[in-house]
Amino acid sequence: MTTEYYPHLFTSLDLGFTTLKNRILMGSMHTGLEEERGGFKKLAAFYRERVKGGVGLIVTGGIAPNFRGRLAPLGCQLSFSWQGRKHKNLTEVIHREGGKICLQILHSGRYAYHPFSVAPSSVKAIINPFKPKEMSKRLIHSTIRDFATTAALAKACGYDGVEIMGSEGYLINQFICRRSNRRNDDWGGDFANRIRFPLEIVSAVRKKVGEDFIIIFRLSMLDLVEQGSTWNETVLLAKELEKRGVTLLNTGIGWHESRIPTIATSVPRAAFSWVTARMKKEVNIPLITTNRINTPEVAEKILAEGEADMVSMARPFLADPYFASKAASGRAAEINTCIGCNQACLDHVFRNKRASCLVNPQACYETELVFTPATNPKKLAVVGGGVAGMAFACYSAERGHDVTLFEGAAELGGQFNLARNVPGKEEFHETMRYFTNLLNYFEVNVQTGTHQSRDTLINNNYDEIILATGVVPRIPEIDGINHEKVATYPEILAKQVTAGKKVAVIGAGGIGYDVSEFLAEEPPSHTLHPDLWLKEWGIDTTISHPGGVEGVKPKKPVPARKIYLLQRKTGKFGKSLQPTTGWIHRITLRKRKVETIGGVTYKKIDDLGLHIEIDGEERLLEVDTVVICTGQLSQQELYDDLKTAGQTVHLIGGAKHAAELDAKRAIRDAAELAVKI
Repeated sequence: MTTEYYPHLFTSLDLGFTTLKNRILMGSMHTGLEEERGGFKKLAAFYRERVKGGVGLIVTGGIAPNFRGRLAPLGCQLSFSWQGRKHKNLTEVIHREGGKICLQILHSGRYAYHPFSVAPSSVKAIINPFKPKEMSKRLIHSTIRDFATTAALAKACGYDGVEIMGSEGYLINQFICRRSNRRNDDWGGDFANRIRFPLEIVSAVRKKVGEDFIIIFRLSMLDLVEQGSTWNETVLLAKELEKRGVTLLNTGIGWHESRIPTIATSVPRAAFSWVTARMKKEVNIPLITTNRINTPEVAEKILAEGEADMVSMARPFLADPYFASKAASGRAAEINTCIGCNQACLDHVFRNKRASCLVNPQACYETELVFTPATNPKKLAVVGGGVAGMAFACYSAERGHDVTLFEGAAELGGQFNLARNVPGKEEFHETMRYFTNLLNYFEVNVQTGTHQSRDTLINNNYDEIILATGVVPRIPEIDGINHEKVATYPEILAKQVTAGKKVAVIGAGGIGYDVSEFLAEEPPSHTLHPDLWLKEWGIDTTISHPGGVEGVKPKKPVPARKIYLLQRKTGKFGKSLQPTTGWIHRITLRKRKVETIGGVTYKKIDDLGLHIEIDGEERLLEVDTVVICTGQLSQQELYDDLKTAGQTVHLIGGAKHAAELDAKRAIRDAAELAVKI
């Protein structure tokens, strides 16, 4: 099958014993539903929507082959037939919709978050408090058998294949690299011994499942850690895997402990497809490329240029289950694009919460957050055209309500318009495009540049009013706060005020970091220029160094300004940042020589600059500009007026919660209210 839109993307792929209808793989994602009571029914609904949306092949989240391989003590495992019942129900749902699905077999090794972890050597990972036990030869052999048993059970449960997780620093990858394999026996030492473990696993799996079963091997093609594999070693392993019956090679990029970002929004689109392209010259089986591919245009270009045979997209199918069918029918502008923020997916999983999606709160809530047609359509007013107001207007109009959206500014977007100006957050433009198109599609009456009062709203006889009026900056009480040197974060990010060459940023929360990055990075944004980005992070595109990074000197960026980032607290900077991306922001500011100062008491602002006190000692920061990033206040005056008048009124987004700018919560507020109203 092909289409006139993105013809390479929608060309079928013949694997010999089976054919994939297109070149789109929905990559592995752990959702948290795998461990919930009744979670597999919800997981089936989640995957069913993606199959209906046209994806060619799905890979599940990682399932352990034995107890020690679990990611967490209660992690999902498939080792016994009785554990397969819920899997059978899932595969039946997928096959009824005409889809194909593979089970990912993942042994966490030293990444296991429990005290029963094992690894090739007793070497603790820097991101894990637990030190693993070194595997005995007997345990190695039994683990190989466990992989094969899980694959056989997967086939019995109706899966079309398995993906063997051999990258990202999990157990198989730990055997392959000297970084974590310090053994001197038949399973360590030279490379031939270090790759014995993955090769014997593949041979055992193929023997168990036969020839008519997909085996994907997730191969770490670029470890991005010291003492990682060299390119020649990786090529040798790929060729040996091909000999042992692997059907598809999937690209793995970076260990989890690597200090180089690989999937965050600041990573350029398709930043690593060149690695897969290089491997295509070495093997004869199809290759899958991955990481930050989030639009059909990017995917099509990769395939058209022969860099890969398939593209893997995981989070884009959280953002929009119908990504593939929209692209195939020429409706790419209607795709809800993944912005790579990690806030509701990976950050949730790292906190043992169910995954979802910032731009699509229905993800993993397909059975609970359902927009059914309204039985009693209402006339609704939405005041505030930020993402909360836009999302609610779209969701409620989809249900059949008559919706008018008011925005006081000349354009929609609110605080999102500020965020998308931050270097590395350019993807936020896509969310604005999506919701704007959706407003047009559902014929929402949008009125910008208009301010509403209690009387104008009441006089129009709305059944209910939704206030998404957002936040305003909280201004601290500092002597001289009205000095001409002072600017608020909206003034800076909206480019209404141009900062000087020396800047003090007051407040080290997420906004303080955004503002600091905005002021410190001289254009062009490295997110939009992959070559600059790769050089800044010290990635060797010749892959002549172990892991692609060992001994490579990153190119130091030239900071645009001298910046001081200040906070009252004495603790760690960036503590409120998200776990999967906070470290990236801290490293980025450090590279740009932003000076962080904690335990600050702010004394005054005057012509000389910002006067502060630290541990009883006064200090003057001779700055040209002082930027206020000290939080926000909700705008709720209109709410009180309307309630007093007896009007049915609701608060969502920043108007309801002002503690920290949170688009995830704002859009979810909108969805949950739209379901009920």
